[in-house]
Amino acid sequence: MQTLKVSSKSNPNSVAGALAGIMKADSEVEIQTIGAGALNQAVKAIAIARGFVAPLGKDFVCTPSFAEIDINGQTRTAIKFYVTYQD
Repeated sequence: MQTLKVSSKSNPNSVAGALAGIMKADSEVEIQTIGAGALNQAVKAIAIARGFVAPLGKDFVCTPSFAEIDINGQTRTAIKFYVTYQD
C-alpha cells in the first residue's frame, strides 16, 4: 500500500489526482497528515478525488486513525486516512 504524505502547503487538486491514480492501480491508499492545515488539505483532496471516481460508479471509504511518527528525533501525532473503495 502506498502512503501519500500531505502538508498544509499541498495542492488539493494534485493530491486528488495522485489519490485517484493510485486507487486505480492498488485500490487502497494511506494518507498521512500532521497538523490542522495538512488535515484540511487532505480532506479537500479526498472530496475532489471522489468526484473523479463517481462517474465510474465508485465511492471511497475513509477510515481515520492516529499514529505516532518520529520526525528528526521528535515524536509527533499524525492522523492517517486508510482509503479504499466502497463494496
